[in-house]
Amino acid sequence: MKDKFKRIFKGGLGQLTIPIIAIVLLVIFNLIRDPSFFSIGISHNNDGNIVLAGNLISIINGASELAILAMGMTLVTAACGGQDISVGAAAAIAGSAFVKILKASSAITWPTVIAAFLFACVVAMLFGTFNGTLVSVFKIQPMIATLILYTCGRSIAYWINGGATPTVSSPIINALGSFIPGIPVPTPVIIVIVVALVFKLVFQLTSLELFTQSVGINGSAARLNGINSTFIKLLSFIILGVCVAVAGCIGVSRLGLINHETLLLDVEMDAILAVAIGGNNLGGGKFKISGSIIGAYVIQMLTITLYAMKVSSTDVKAYKAIVIIILVVIGSPVIKSKFEKLTRKLRSNKQRVPAKGAE
Repeated sequence: MKDKFKRIFKGGLGQLTIPIIAIVLLVIFNLIRDPSFFSIGISHNNDGNIVLAGNLISIINGASELAILAMGMTLVTAACGGQDISVGAAAAIAGSAFVKILKASSAITWPTVIAAFLFACVVAMLFGTFNGTLVSVFKIQPMIATLILYTCGRSIAYWINGGATPTVSSPIINALGSFIPGIPVPTPVIIVIVVALVFKLVFQLTSLELFTQSVGINGSAARLNGINSTFIKLLSFIILGVCVAVAGCIGVSRLGLINHETLLLDVEMDAILAVAIGGNNLGGGKFKISGSIIGAYVIQMLTITLYAMKVSSTDVKAYKAIVIIILVVIGSPVIKSKFEKLTRKLRSNKQRVPAKGAE
């Protein structure tokens, strides 16, 4: 056990320490406040299927889109040293494209849904390429470059379906947004697991993780070592585009319609915060996808906790901001550096005591 703690705190605060501590504190707080907060029950949904229910299920289910977006945002942050603030608007565009294909079909079948999803991916990847080109080729700061799509993205989503908010009522769409018959776990949770496994597989089979970190740490040195930093930055935006499409399709499937004005509204800030809470450096470089995923669940658990405490929806953002500021400051380089100095000082003092006793 002692060795495990040493590994976690080796070299100061480990990258996953802050999000894990945040999760633990929220769990302890909720267990003290309400011991039954994390209880999981079994119920029946509107279709009569047996499903899992409870606050814990609401947390892992509600954070699905955020967790997926945070994975893609982590790559962009690591490679480019900046963030994409247009993911919510881009998700609305992808969702509109998804609905456009579904409505063009006479019947919503699995082939139609797959074709609609692939079309949404292509559309989101094209917009990701647009953002990535501005950043990687024209050297525009990511937040400024993506401000363009952030501003006009929802208008584009509005134009795709002619200003309408069409519904896509179908058992298949309902299953993708809620539960697959016979499986009690929400489908969005399963999709998050699949996306995370794909990332893990890509990192294991390719050098993408190493190249991304190298470009983020020192782009010039990466180029001297034969790494095409322009391509890596562009690729990170394209991968984020796929994540945006997945999140947008989940959002549409949950509601059974596309509302370009409200779909994943303000999710950009939560995605950036999830990356920050996950211990990733917002200036680029070394990263952990798992940290961002945990960060997404921290944000969602905090939200559910506040609602359980009867905090009004208008006040939730203010309370979330206070807690998140504390978490981000604790995980900042300055605090980490001070903690490392304190740890080294305590360790050196501990080593001196036996020496004095021996004399």
